[in-house]
Amino acid sequence: MRKTKLNEIHKSLGGKMTNFAGYEMPISYGSIMKEHNCVRNSVGVFDVSHMGEILVEGVNAEIFLQYCCSNDVKKLFVGRSQYNYLSNLNGGIIDDLIVNKLNKNKYLLVVNASNIQKDWEHLKFLNKRFNVDLKNISNNISLLSIQGPNSTKLLNKISDFNFDSMKNYMNCKADVAGVKKVIVASTGYTGAGGYEIYCDNHNVKQIWDSLFSEGKEFNALPIGLAARDSLRIEMGYCLYGNEIDENTSPIEAGLKWITKTETNFYGSERIKKDIEIGCRYLIIGVKCQDRMIPRKDNIILDSDKHEIGRITSGTFSPSLKTPIGLGFILKDKLNYEDEIFIYNEKKIFKAKISPLPFI
Repeated sequence: MRKTKLNEIHKSLGGKMTNFAGYEMPISYGSIMKEHNCVRNSVGVFDVSHMGEILVEGVNAEIFLQYCCSNDVKKLFVGRSQYNYLSNLNGGIIDDLIVNKLNKNKYLLVVNASNIQKDWEHLKFLNKRFNVDLKNISNNISLLSIQGPNSTKLLNKISDFNFDSMKNYMNCKADVAGVKKVIVASTGYTGAGGYEIYCDNHNVKQIWDSLFSEGKEFNALPIGLAARDSLRIEMGYCLYGNEIDENTSPIEAGLKWITKTETNFYGSERIKKDIEIGCRYLIIGVKCQDRMIPRKDNIILDSDKHEIGRITSGTFSPSLKTPIGLGFILKDKLNYEDEIFIYNEKKIFKAKISPLPFI
């Protein structure tokens, strides 16, 4: 099992460690609810150095990424970031990712840890037509995510850059905690606002220590993957391997907003058909009326106890103080007024369909 450069620090802080995508990662440091609420109400720091980073450089970089990615990469300007996915020829999702435009012919792709090698091979395959310079720098980069309403105030304390001026989904280079010219992007997957810092491995401890030294004013906490999951579920954000995978249509997963079919990206022909004809299933949120947490692969039933869908993710929502989940339901069964049921192989419990996001 691989380890991030902060592994021993996580253990010293009481982190409950587990295997995630081949990395030993902290699930929590104590109370998941406390960590969740810290991010929603103040600021928390995640070590997400297991994520992958791939550099794309060259005069053909833009047209290469326009062909690879679902969103309109040509709309990016230097300092702009964009949410995307890579699709296969069957209209499924190879991975979802962030594209950061660093300069005219240079982009940084941020991909899921479990898909680094798969994405790398896919990009190399598509690159035969474009001959751009691809570099997988994942092993050399550490990634810290600072999330929450006080994240700007905290980052301003340890940086020479005024982050008050940075809008959402932007990126820049700044001196942070005495480390020169690290990449900082106003991105994250919590819905609480914040930033992600990309630095060389040997600098990550210096930045981590500074964040917590200066973060005492805001009661900043280290945050584990469990709270990261509950935060993203509250926002209705897809997780690769749960809501999206190579057999999932991005249209049924609610990702039409980052699907620019006029760019004719790789795999877009099948996705155009899903847009024109429609998908059989659609992503939904569920709120459980009983005190049962829906779990992945639980069956969704209609009032006649017929199967109409499945749960893909579930958690207890600290913000709503109720169990919630994400899942897919037959499109013709989507009625927000109807009561539904969830079956977990032991018990059937009541739920209601909820719009997304939950909060």
